Amino acid sequence: MTDTLPAGVRGAAPSPAPGRTPLPWLRKHRALTALCAVVAVALGLVVWGQLAPRGDAVPLSPGNAGPDGARAVTQILGRHGVDVHTAGTFEEAMAALGESSAATLLLYDRNGILDEPRLRDLAAAAGEVVVVTPRLETLTALGSGIRQAGVVPDDAPPLAPGCPLPDALAAGEVSGSQGFVYDGGVSCYRPAGSAAGLLAVSGDGQLTVLGSTVVLGNGQLDERGHAALALRTLGKSPDLVWYLPSLEDVAASGSGQTLDELAPEWVRFLGPWLLVVALAAIAWRGRRLGPLVFEPLPVVVKAVETAEGRARMYHDAHAVDQARDNLRAGILVRLAARLRPGPGASAGTVIEAAARLLGRPAADIRDLLNHHPGSESRLVAWAQELDNLEKEVNSR
Repeated sequence: MTDTLPAGVRGAAPSPAPGRTPLPWLRKHRALTALCAVVAVALGLVVWGQLAPRGDAVPLSPGNAGPDGARAVTQILGRHGVDVHTAGTFEEAMAALGESSAATLLLYDRNGILDEPRLRDLAAAAGEVVVVTPRLETLTALGSGIRQAGVVPDDAPPLAPGCPLPDALAAGEVSGSQGFVYDGGVSCYRPAGSAAGLLAVSGDGQLTVLGSTVVLGNGQLDERGHAALALRTLGKSPDLVWYLPSLEDVAASGSGQTLDELAPEWVRFLGPWLLVVALAAIAWRGRRLGPLVFEPLPVVVKAVETAEGRARMYHDAHAVDQARDNLRAGILVRLAARLRPGPGASAGTVIEAAARLLGRPAADIRDLLNHHPGSESRLVAWAQELDNLEKEVNSR
């Protein structure tokens, strides 16, 4: 048995239900949607910041974009056709110098890591060497005749070239802030009254000593003639090897000196002598003292006798005012201990507390305590009045 359908309905298919869209839900939850969008953007920025390439914080490093870095000068040199090779180890520096026969080497060994043989190898492999703030050992190893000669004074004005070198004359004035001066060869940028300069070039022109990192740093590269001097000094060759020795050079070469090597010969005798002196001092001052000995006083004076003796002295000297001040101070101290007005209470506070306790006007008690007896008899009577006041307070 088969079911039959009307002719108009037999071939018709059921119409689909209208689809649901998220727009009404988003309109209803606008605040939550906006919050989710902000969180997603912030999370994306954090992830991008973590994955983005970072620089370093090494002073005068081409990858350091901070004020003490040298990213700006290396990028400017690259735009002018200079290929800057960054070397972090001695082997990398020698390999980069070997690729070019006349490459310029910039060396900034601020920790004095390189030893004399390696410094000489670098100088022999480079066409020209630019050393920044070198130490005495570095200059001695390079054998250029340039010597350290002090520092630039803190209050020194900008330094003028003051020499016939074309690079310095073209650059003009530079800052001598935190700079060192060097003597020997041709020196430029000399402070007032000094024969040494911030820039020194050897006689053969193979070694250039720059006594300031400010000239190459990002922070002041656009000031005075810093950029011009940096570009003219470092851009003479199409290849520049930027070498900053690191701790890897110490571990690889073992060139770091130990304390025994740095100490003079007489130190080995100083140690045992100090030990003997220390033992003698311990034996001299370390003797144990005996117990404390109680020594009885020859005379024990009672407090009442002391008070009577002082009173007789005041009586003989007719010191009425001194006796009056002592009596007033004494009663104020005792009243304060009895009334407890608090630490640091003044005389007025004690008087007001006593007046409240006795139910008397504060002016009467103040007049009594501030009274100035004119004679010894009146002083005695006034002392009795003070005694009566104290008895009244103690009885409450």
